[in-house]
Amino acid sequence: MRAKELMSMVESLPLDLKTQLIDRLLNSLNPSQKEIDELWAKEAERRVKEIRTGKVKVIDGEKVFRDIKERLSR
Repeated sequence: MRAKELMSMVESLPLDLKTQLIDRLLNSLNPSQKEIDELWAKEAERRVKEIRTGKVKVIDGEKVFRDIKERLSR
């Protein structure tokens, strides 16, 4: 099968199959490492807990980007 034919077939797939294909292709390029994935999951849970308990305050994304633009324009 030629690349052009393959691309044509992929483009005609339903969205859910395209996303599954993308996920598998990305995983084949960068295989997940179970230990690292578990550490990231624990870190994410820790950060969510800190936000929910008020230990850390969140900053609105628009404000963050506005501040960055302001700093870079100086």
